[in-house]
Amino acid sequence: MMWALLAFASAALLGCYDFFKKVSLRDNSVVGVLFLNTLFSAILFSPFILLSHAGVITSGALYVPSAGIGTHLLLLLKAVIVLSSWLCGYIGIKHLPITIVSPIQSTRPVLVLLGALLLFGEQLNGYQWVGVLLAILSVFLLSKSGKREGIHFVHNRWVVFVALAALFGAVSALYDKFLMRSLQPVLVQAWFNIYQCVLMALLLAVLNTFSPAQRAKKLHWRWSIPMISLFLGVADFCYFSALAQEGALIAVVSMIRRGSVVVAFLFGALLLHEKNLKSKAIDLALILIGLFFLYLGSK
Repeated sequence: MMWALLAFASAALLGCYDFFKKVSLRDNSVVGVLFLNTLFSAILFSPFILLSHAGVITSGALYVPSAGIGTHLLLLLKAVIVLSSWLCGYIGIKHLPITIVSPIQSTRPVLVLLGALLLFGEQLNGYQWVGVLLAILSVFLLSKSGKREGIHFVHNRWVVFVALAALFGAVSALYDKFLMRSLQPVLVQAWFNIYQCVLMALLLAVLNTFSPAQRAKKLHWRWSIPMISLFLGVADFCYFSALAQEGALIAVVSMIRRGSVVVAFLFGALLLHEKNLKSKAIDLALILIGLFFLYLGSK
């Protein structure tokens, strides 16, 4: 199954993306880093639009076809959803250990499945219910691990931001399933990255004009910032290409992509030296077991 291999590749790249994001945001401006991320992503894909329009690229995976106003409005909505998820996620990951953030984000496939249940009339089987319950249990146990670091899930606003990021991410995944029915992967990725950059530029201008607190926040350049865009760009390209494959299941692709938590967890443990790794590893194992049951139930 080529789409499954593409999803696994996307997961590995996403784990690296989470690490570079954490490093970039340390003592840095969230809005500034996110703007640069969207700018570099737009720069990365703009040449494909220009070369396709000029007739240099006429076919293949990197060919960006022309699209009407209706399609561009759909892609603008995609940009709004993704940007909402990113803003919440960036704020959360700046203030929380990556070994806390990544497992919370790994519950996104559960939300995708529940969304598919409500929106598309899908029914959960026994395996899927086991996976859902294990994922919920893992988040409860993870909250216990977080308390050892002074992070109380119920009262911690940064946890709320991460949870909102997961919710918006699930909405984005379900919307992707809709878009990939009729649009080419590179068309979606190229244009929604450009729209994200425009939206972030407007947001940055408004905040710098009306928010003294935002103006006071300094943006520090780090080489990890363009690496965010590079790894995310390739990860998303693999993801959209996977969804465009015949027979691809959004629920399974979403589950596989959450395997990025393993890579992010290793980075947090080996390079960032985060705390309470033993208890978090148990929580992570529960999440992975839950995702495995979700995979079995979705075959």
